[in-house]
Amino acid sequence: MSQKRDIGFIRNGCPVDTHSGEDSEKLPLQHQQPVRLQPSWEESNLPEDELNFHNLTMDEASLQLHAPIDKYRLVYLTFILHGIGVLMPWNMFITAENYFTKYKFGKDYTGQDLVYGTSYLQFVGFAAQVPNLIFNWLNVFIQMGGNLTTRIVWSISVEVVIFILTVALAMTDTHDWPGTFFWMTMVSVVVLNMANGVYQNTIFGMAAKLPLKYTGAVVLGSNISGTFTSLVRIFSDTFASSVRMSAIYYFISALFVLLLCFDTYFALPLNRYYRHHELKEQRENHARKLQAMGASERIPYFYIFRKCLPQLINIFLVFFITLSIFPAVQANVAQNDPNFFLGDTYFTSITCFLTFNMCAMIGSSLTSFCTRPSAKYLWIPVVLRIFYIPFFLLSNYQPGDEKFIRALPVLITNDWVYWIVAITMGLTSGYLSSLGMMYAPRTVEPRYAATAGMFAAAALITGIFVGVMSSFIWPWFVEHVGI
Repeated sequence: MSQKRDIGFIRNGCPVDTHSGEDSEKLPLQHQQPVRLQPSWEESNLPEDELNFHNLTMDEASLQLHAPIDKYRLVYLTFILHGIGVLMPWNMFITAENYFTKYKFGKDYTGQDLVYGTSYLQFVGFAAQVPNLIFNWLNVFIQMGGNLTTRIVWSISVEVVIFILTVALAMTDTHDWPGTFFWMTMVSVVVLNMANGVYQNTIFGMAAKLPLKYTGAVVLGSNISGTFTSLVRIFSDTFASSVRMSAIYYFISALFVLLLCFDTYFALPLNRYYRHHELKEQRENHARKLQAMGASERIPYFYIFRKCLPQLINIFLVFFITLSIFPAVQANVAQNDPNFFLGDTYFTSITCFLTFNMCAMIGSSLTSFCTRPSAKYLWIPVVLRIFYIPFFLLSNYQPGDEKFIRALPVLITNDWVYWIVAITMGLTSGYLSSLGMMYAPRTVEPRYAATAGMFAAAALITGIFVGVMSSFIWPWFVEHVGI
């Protein structure tokens, strides 16, 4: 019969028998290691990872054995906050249009008519989406900046610096050098969205390691971001003494949100629920390395892309259709009935910006209660959304100046019908985009979920980019194409 022995310490990588007469207390401190779990039962033919929790502390072993709950939903709320943060740069510079076009580039401030004001949205859309698109896709294949923590820290830090610069420029009198200010703003937008492309892609990769609803939390936060920025603009315009002070408050609020994202990211490892899933992934990675006999496994990007391609197409189409309409087309739909209760003053603000942002937020939150249709049939409602484009073009869409004449007739003349369809557009955008982002990481094995989540984020930003670019053809289309 084999004699069972107690192992007390490790000396130079080898166990020391406490019954051999050696006094373990005489060991130098640098050669002493804490006692680890080494059960003495005889099933020695089992893999080491099944016999003990190798290299784990007692707390980590407890986390492995007993899955904790997301107490107070702190991890879920953290990913919602990061969802708000990833779209904050885009929403801030778009909804601050009045500050740039009417104030910084306006004739009253500069004393001259400038193309910078009339073409601001086109310039900022291009400057924002091109680097965001490029860096989102690059981040899938290249660990830009190192591991997840490094990428998150550097990307948020860059965004914080850019917003500090934006606030400083808002405080500065630039009426004598509007051209320099314009190009400084455009360069800021480019750098901001380069960092944001890495940040957005990495957050979706992190969420993909957790249960399905946490990816939905990021998408929900992204939709909340639009509502948040709209409300911040209303409050800053209401309580600020001038357009300049309103912009300062406006951009400082974005700075505050990004700092919260920075802090909460470092708080995540302190949460037992998050640590449980992190340790689970680490253990799976360790098991794969042992199985591969030390050989490094290459990520099969083409395999992952091919497996999640149907969901990537769904995600792309949802955002392409949405950004083709909102805000470029919807913001230029005029009121038909002069007696409609909203009036001209609030018609666009409510039926376009507030309606879409609120409904997209509600649609995203619905995925916590319902996940239908399944991944197999999600493409059906996604493709049907293509009919939103002709609907809004056939509404009272009036782009351009007073000389603009529609060749395409206005067939949607009821403001209530227009508003109801706008509500459904926002709801389906939030709901279907959340489902697509949640389904994509689940189409591959768990060890590839993070990469699939990054592909999904890249498909999202690609849809936004193509949608924004396509929105520029609709004025020409309506003016030159008739029925």
